[in-house]
Amino acid sequence: MQLVGYEPSGRGSALLVSNGGSIERRVIEPGDRLTYALGSRRCAGVIDDGTHLACERSAAPYCDFHTSTWVCARCTGTCLKDEMDCYEEHAVYLAAFAPETFKVGVTRRRRLETRLREQGADRAAHVHTVSNGRIARQIEAEIARRLVDRVRTDAKVASLASRVDEDAWLDVLTSFDVIDRFDLEYGFDVETRPVRETIATGIVVGLKGRLLVLENGGTTYAVDMRDLVGYELETGETDRNLQSSLGSFG
Repeated sequence: MQLVGYEPSGRGSALLVSNGGSIERRVIEPGDRLTYALGSRRCAGVIDDGTHLACERSAAPYCDFHTSTWVCARCTGTCLKDEMDCYEEHAVYLAAFAPETFKVGVTRRRRLETRLREQGADRAAHVHTVSNGRIARQIEAEIARRLVDRVRTDAKVASLASRVDEDAWLDVLTSFDVIDRFDLEYGFDVETRPVRETIATGIVVGLKGRLLVLENGGTTYAVDMRDLVGYELETGETDRNLQSSLGSFG
């Protein structure tokens, strides 16, 4: 039984598990207990029309044959495809990650809030609506001279126990004509920064973007679900020695 994918918050919050080629979608909800130990890890293969095609290569989460790059993510307004196909209304947005990481991004207008939740943003502002992706990427590239267009996982883990610096956020927004604002909630709070780990054992505290937050032995852990992809899941709790937070000894 191999974990071959995941759905972040905004898309349902689930683990995708393959067993003999069929895909099972295991929904993750607060209060659930996960009792999986992580076995060997290899390439997660590919999911094609609901069927998993396995790969035995050792590279993880994907080998060179199954690594795909979404060219639109690297586009700056000069199309990298043979023919431009993003003729749909796009939104340019700013996203805030506590306490004061601010990024610019682009998505199809109809997916705006979903995209924000997939990333785990705390606040956001819709600042431009344009007719296609090329124009949106050009605007994004210009704004990216001042703001980041990528947020690392460690920064997102740090945001779990922080609050957005509202003054800094409002200062960023003064340079834009804001169309709409988003104050995003994920249904849980943690008092201290979780320990970053790669485990699938514990009580589900919540999910924020692709960060799965688990409580195990008095410590709260943040698991990047991408780091789980490719592992064989074995029934039974992990027997690894895990790093504990100082609060677990109180």
